[in-house]
Amino acid sequence: MPTGPSVDLPDLPVRESLAALRAALTNQRRAILVAPPGAGKTTVVPLALLDEAWLGDQRIVMLEPRRLATRAAARRMASTTRTPVGDLVGYQTRDERHIGAAARIEVVTEGVLTRRLQNDPELPGVGAVVFDEVHERNLTTDLGLALALDVASTIRPDLRILAMSATPDVEGLTRLLEAPVIESEGRMFDVEMHWMPTAPPPKGRRGPRRPPRIEPAVVTAVQRALREQTGDILVFLPGIGEIRRTQAQLVDVVPADVDVHALAGALSTTEQDLALAPSPPGRRRVVLSTDIAETSLTVDGVRVVVDGGLAREPRFDARTGMTRLTTVATSRASAEQRAGRAGRTEPGAAYRLWSKIEHGTRTRHRSPEIT
Repeated sequence: MPTGPSVDLPDLPVRESLAALRAALTNQRRAILVAPPGAGKTTVVPLALLDEAWLGDQRIVMLEPRRLATRAAARRMASTTRTPVGDLVGYQTRDERHIGAAARIEVVTEGVLTRRLQNDPELPGVGAVVFDEVHERNLTTDLGLALALDVASTIRPDLRILAMSATPDVEGLTRLLEAPVIESEGRMFDVEMHWMPTAPPPKGRRGPRRPPRIEPAVVTAVQRALREQTGDILVFLPGIGEIRRTQAQLVDVVPADVDVHALAGALSTTEQDLALAPSPPGRRRVVLSTDIAETSLTVDGVRVVVDGGLAREPRFDARTGMTRLTTVATSRASAEQRAGRAGRTEPGAAYRLWSKIEHGTRTRHRSPEIT
């Protein structure tokens, strides 16, 4: 018999797909959920599965690629259920663990799950593993999914596996999981697109020189967005260096009623919480973020996105035998994820710092890190 608590779930778009999702996990034990940003995948689905008969008194383990998203997701679900973090819903990262003995949902970072699968593949007490944001194709996420599928096909045939994303490689996932795809149309509002391509780098005698820094173009786009739009602005930049330089330039040019905050995994918890907190009445804010705010993380009040179109990804260097972070152009799927943040609660706008023609030449999905 179901043992999960009675939970009043938020009225989010993904609720419309819960019946199909429950049927898929009950009958086929695997499923792929596709839903737009803000539909409630991360914070509604685990709670909705707690009263499933197949789960019994077992736990749900949900993987999140980033520590900030892990903590934020657990806090949001705990707030929804009006329970302290760690009681019904807890989380674990490399540096923190807030999971009580009676916790039914554990939100963990990808490395935590992989180590758990390696140390005790049977996953005792776990009834379902949820892989959130599978489109990111991180090495540890792919490894964890491979290990979970191996466990489910051998020693734990009762283990449920759910993969979720707004922009997944549906064909590849379907082939891998042999699972049905459940789609939630969502209720995302229209996002007006503005294209603001930056100037190409000047040519030297040996070809194009190094591209100019992106910060001046971002500052120009933010100033334009503040003039043309209302609401808060979320800006995507590739790394903490670009964030700090942009922040230093913006504080001198934005109006007095605008606050500028930074959001990145390398920042302190206090700074992160300040960036995520809603703006006080009568004030606006500009949140400068890495791709950490692209998925699984809601920045309340945002209806404008300024996208620099860049991200920092690990790349293996065969010459040195080491992995290093490289600045690359984002995929079209990542750009859609980012723009979707502007249309969660009302019609919004997105300012992209590249041309519409260039957009069509970008890769469809992010390259798997394992390659």
